[in-house]
Amino acid sequence: MDDIDRQLLTLLRHNGRRSISDLAGELGLSRATVRARIERMEAQGDIIGYTVILKADAIAMPVRGIVMVEVEGRAADRVIDILGGFPEISAVHTTNGRWDIVVEFATQNLSDLDAVLRRIRLIQGVTASETHLLLATPRSTQARL
Repeated sequence: MDDIDRQLLTLLRHNGRRSISDLAGELGLSRATVRARIERMEAQGDIIGYTVILKADAIAMPVRGIVMVEVEGRAADRVIDILGGFPEISAVHTTNGRWDIVVEFATQNLSDLDAVLRRIRLIQGVTASETHLLLATPRSTQARL
């Protein structure tokens, strides 16, 4: 992957529906070259898909953070399933080390965060949690409006 591929990916990350002609014009390349580069990156697995980003997912919520969760015994799969149903939770990760699960969340305010944390702690099998608020995001690949 060269600098042109990286520039092309940046443009596609911001708007995956841009036309080949538009991308070619911005990059100063022919349409055939841009099409070939996209097809090559798809074939190599560098680009694995395109998606729709909903406005609700792209709007930054004022309170964001992560919760590390400790789970007793073999309850991890059940806890993960329950966490997946929380609308405030954007991602659930399994991990190694002290914590079993890392949860990414976003809420409108601290009262909403308190309610989410209370609901997480009430899940059967959750034995401990630790929450960290995200203060700023200097770099992200997520779309922004």
